[in-house]
Amino acid sequence: MALSPAEALLVTLALIVLVPVAVLSGEVILAVVGSRGETRQRSDSGPKCQPARPDERPSLAVIVPAHNEGAIIAATLRSIAPQLHHADRLIVVADNCTDQTASVASSEGAEVVRRDDPSRKGKGYALDHGIHRLRASPPHIVIIVDADCCVSSGAIDSLARECMRTGLPTQALYLMHAPKDPGIKMRIAHFAFVVKNQVRPAGLHRLGLPCQLMGSGMAFPWSLISGSSVATGHITEDLKLGIDLARSGAPPRFCPQSLVTSPSPTSREGIQSQRTRWEHGHLSTILSDVPSLLFQSILRSDGRLLALALDLSVPPLALLSLATSALWAASALLYAFSNARLPLELTTATMVLLTMSVLLSWARYGRNIVSLRDLILSPVYALWKIPLYARFIGARQLDWVRSKRDTDTP
Repeated sequence: MALSPAEALLVTLALIVLVPVAVLSGEVILAVVGSRGETRQRSDSGPKCQPARPDERPSLAVIVPAHNEGAIIAATLRSIAPQLHHADRLIVVADNCTDQTASVASSEGAEVVRRDDPSRKGKGYALDHGIHRLRASPPHIVIIVDADCCVSSGAIDSLARECMRTGLPTQALYLMHAPKDPGIKMRIAHFAFVVKNQVRPAGLHRLGLPCQLMGSGMAFPWSLISGSSVATGHITEDLKLGIDLARSGAPPRFCPQSLVTSPSPTSREGIQSQRTRWEHGHLSTILSDVPSLLFQSILRSDGRLLALALDLSVPPLALLSLATSALWAASALLYAFSNARLPLELTTATMVLLTMSVLLSWARYGRNIVSLRDLILSPVYALWKIPLYARFIGARQLDWVRSKRDTDTP
């Protein structure tokens, strides 16, 4: 029996949404099943690593790009410095700074490089400046840490060893910690961040598949990062770098035993700026890179590239929930008027898979972040983000913008 135009449209949209939901559910199941028998960990505290002896890992340089981070950068450097050996370097790129970032970094023992070029703003330009500084005497490994992060004990050593062992870009477990007594929107956003940065990469890691680069806690062999094009103002420069490296045959790997954390902004402006940059950047990447990655993976018979393309195809959890719910409601309405079963069956299956994925993630990784009641109220949070997604259509953010810090002065 031929489908009506309305049925055909809903079936097509349902299949488009079903693919990322199926990918998400597979990643979640792998992460949860693979974690059975392990010591239960809080989602905001990673496994501890014992520092390695100097002869057990290669020489490295840690680059910290910083734009007006004078109020917070000392804490970041103090979490890194004790993990370095005598041959290692700690470089702070004071990028277009108008505050005391350079002097604070210097007082903490870091090697400070100033960059003043207001016409080229963006983290990528700062990283390129830091990499250029290393060319005269390059290390084996380059690690990038954002200026607002805390690097857990042993994370530098484990990142460097894993990066050298695989010869591939290596991404640490990068999490944000919510402020004290966060509201429900902050708790749900924190849980969604854990699903994206911990649960999904852990599932891929179980199969030895690549993950996305997340911006901080990234390690690279010198031979890879020195030949990469990082001097861009791309809105999500880390995501783009990981894709470019995967295309060249060096897809990033996840290193869950290395933990890097940063505080979540609490101001409305800071939250809005951060969410817009991340989510508009991710959605732009889905449109611009996923189709070509899929094509290249098939052309090359490259399973790792295919896995990365499918992982990138999963949109933000709130948007995925909104799309699934809207399609189910439309299919239910169509069924009520025309008894069209196929769209309703497909959207119901998608809804069940998505719900199962969220509940499994919560049961294993999110109980200490959100309550079950919070989870039930999460559709309200998703509705709150509709204007953000609407701006992607009408006023998409294209350029890199530093997220506002709570320590920024008016």
